[in-house]
Amino acid sequence: MDLSVVIPVLNEAGNIEPLLAEVLGALEGVCEFEVIYVDDASADATPAELAAAAARHPRLRVLRHQTTCGQSHALRSGIKAARGSWIATLDGDGQNDPGDIPKLLEMARRMADQGERALVAGYRKKRQDSQVKRISSRVANAVRSRLLGDDTPDTGCGLKVIAREDFLDLPYFDHMHRYLPALMLRAGGRVVSVEVNHRHRSKGVSKYGTLDRLIAGIYDLLGVIWLQRRSSRTTCTEADNALE
Repeated sequence: MDLSVVIPVLNEAGNIEPLLAEVLGALEGVCEFEVIYVDDASADATPAELAAAAARHPRLRVLRHQTTCGQSHALRSGIKAARGSWIATLDGDGQNDPGDIPKLLEMARRMADQGERALVAGYRKKRQDSQVKRISSRVANAVRSRLLGDDTPDTGCGLKVIAREDFLDLPYFDHMHRYLPALMLRAGGRVVSVEVNHRHRSKGVSKYGTLDRLIAGIYDLLGVIWLQRRSSRTTCTEADNALE
């Protein structure tokens, strides 16, 4: 299995089948892949739509949380269960374009061939969101980039490609998905941003909350700064070399 596409969803009824069809169409013939939907305890028709889709599409696997745990936990659940060596993450609202996955995967593979651990992140240069959401995100990205030095223009884009083992090596905490570039750099990897398509939400309601996200973001940012300062600044000698 080359690639696992992990899609966390919460109350995304109406978006399941259209997005799944796009993912299958974008990746068929490109690589050997699977699609993992992680239902974060949806209270609408999402579980029924996922069950129906799984009966029709053998590439689809469905996981379900019994209680709502948040996007980071849903991503980790899906990635832990994944069989692919590479992971592509995708928002479940249909705003990310699955057609962009192959070029991000190609970039990640090219960097791996050069011996680099890499996170390839989507960059929504032309965002199709409300003005409030765009401004809030622009400010948050500027503050985060200044304090963390991750030099990433759009950490909030749900479309990313990373090696499964590299993701699972990163420290886990709630909301960690917003800080993947900084965490990858801390682990000695490299982050590359690739411009991707972004679309209007056609169905469902956004889960974006400005005030609650701001408060949580302050705590998270302080935590990541602490992690950066606690990371080792020295190169350790391999144990077998030390024994020679």
